[in-house]
Amino acid sequence: MSKYVVGIDLGTSNTALSYALNEDQAVEQINVIDMPIPQVVAAGSVEDRPSLPSTLYISSGDDLPHGALNLPWRAEDKIVVGTFAREQGAKVPTRYIHSAKSWFCYSGINPEKKLLPPNTPEKAIKQSPAEVAKFILQHLIEAWNEKVAKGEPEQALTNQEVTLCVPASFDARARNLTVQVAEELGFANLHLLEEPQAAIYSWIAAMGRDWRNQVEKGDLLLVVDVGGGTSDFSLIAVTEEEGELQLRRVAVGEHILLGGDNMDLSLAHTVAQKLKSQGHKKLDEWQLSGLVQQCRVAKEALLTKPDLTEWPLTILGRSSSVIGGSIRSSLSRDELNQLLLEGFFPIVEPDAMPKEKRRWGFKSSGLPYSSEPAVTKHLAKFLTQHADLLEQVLPDRAYSEMIIPTKVLFNGGVFKAPALRDRIMQQINHWADEQAVEEPQSLSSTSLDLAVANGAAYLGMARQGKGIRIKGGSARSYYIAIESAEPAIPGFEPPVQAMCIVPYGMEEGTTHEISGEEIELCLWTGQVGEFDFLSSTSRNHDQAGELCEIDEEELEFHKPIEAEIKGEERIAQIDLRAHFTDIGVLELYCVDRETQIAHKIEFNVREVEDGSIEEEASEELV
Repeated sequence: MSKYVVGIDLGTSNTALSYALNEDQAVEQINVIDMPIPQVVAAGSVEDRPSLPSTLYISSGDDLPHGALNLPWRAEDKIVVGTFAREQGAKVPTRYIHSAKSWFCYSGINPEKKLLPPNTPEKAIKQSPAEVAKFILQHLIEAWNEKVAKGEPEQALTNQEVTLCVPASFDARARNLTVQVAEELGFANLHLLEEPQAAIYSWIAAMGRDWRNQVEKGDLLLVVDVGGGTSDFSLIAVTEEEGELQLRRVAVGEHILLGGDNMDLSLAHTVAQKLKSQGHKKLDEWQLSGLVQQCRVAKEALLTKPDLTEWPLTILGRSSSVIGGSIRSSLSRDELNQLLLEGFFPIVEPDAMPKEKRRWGFKSSGLPYSSEPAVTKHLAKFLTQHADLLEQVLPDRAYSEMIIPTKVLFNGGVFKAPALRDRIMQQINHWADEQAVEEPQSLSSTSLDLAVANGAAYLGMARQGKGIRIKGGSARSYYIAIESAEPAIPGFEPPVQAMCIVPYGMEEGTTHEISGEEIELCLWTGQVGEFDFLSSTSRNHDQAGELCEIDEEELEFHKPIEAEIKGEERIAQIDLRAHFTDIGVLELYCVDRETQIAHKIEFNVREVEDGSIEEEASEELV
């Protein structure tokens, strides 16, 4: 048994670590400790900070004084993680990497390919999103070993029970990659946890025994989590078993690339347009990148310090025509409120759905950001999309149009601003009034920067029976495409259906055997088979082995998986075995009915020789 249980929030914008002593503690009084993270905050200066910005700066070696990036445990002259990386990145954006985690769930790229920073002309310095995550986790390992383990090998971070948090909307590919990154660094006892659930656990830990007085049977908790790169929505139902209140996660939203990063970029473009109207030249890409970072600082200051009315901005000049070599501007509170409240959090009607993304023949490479900036429209879609599921979970709370929660919990750095929390409550209250139902209550949020890490550490204790557990299982249902065996008809493709292999809510550590279906697998040496893999956050009632029509509004296609499964050359009748591991990783086996050999299909990513990207399934005999 490890001495500590550790929670890590590997966030898009910030990373944090909390822990608890793995010893006897009263269930209602679990003591979670936040670890200040030492990091370079200025050239040659190291300080402890509550969290570590999830940013990377790659020095050229001659742009900073010798020893500027040194840490207490090692000398460094090239790569720095954290606060100084973020500050220096605003000055030299072509050597700055941020929001690397957002690439994990993008099927259009290989997250193990060196592609960041995307705007740098220096290919030699590029890092993969997976490598950036490793740099951040490695910094945590070294900081922990310096501050907590103090040279004791058995107390090293990689030897502790660690819960690593991921967005609820992460699909199997992104979850597996997160586990792969951590295991390659040596984490031996690892668990995954959805970030919104971690926020609930943090709230429970903060409330202590009083949490049961804050909710009651039949309550429905909405977690609204808007962070640096993503917007996540989750619904937690309060049920009762054997006279005790229980929590069950009943729905999660889609993976939405919309958050603080979008707001910073929008603010930068607003300032750039203002400068252009004042007669300044159009900012180039380098200047705009630096301005984005300054707007982030301005946004955080104006939203958290009510006495400020504006924040000064300085854009470095790029030509002799700029007086003094720089451009002075500012961002006012009125400009900020107008853009954020009306642009990202407008008051909308229940039927106001996010606009569909226009499909272009060509587009530049990059993340598939949401084309709809209104967080409230995405929330309307989520609450409408899952309205029917409450008939099974909480029949007394079911509504015909839209789910109206009874409680709301906020998470994510964006909601450090009271004005944005108030706007979300104003929006939900508007929907509640339209349906003539009671308006929800806002739960007291714990530290929005540290809540996810706190909750993950709490769960480590709860796994040992020392705290409440949220039931939920898989946040998505997963499917494989099954092609019908029908004669060829000119101009028509054989119909394809989706077979559910992992139903929504499938508990970790469980297996589903899918047998009796007429499924065939080609076992031909040298031949490659293609497997279509799908998932859904809205089809919550499909059972393992159940077939359904493929509706692209409900089912999301992932990249086809190509694999050569070796065996005796024949068409094999197979059964399927889907295993959802203890840490939340999906494994799929094709079991030959004749030989009982189980071929394991592993979902991983590789880059082929010509540089294109494909997902690969490997085969293992079990």
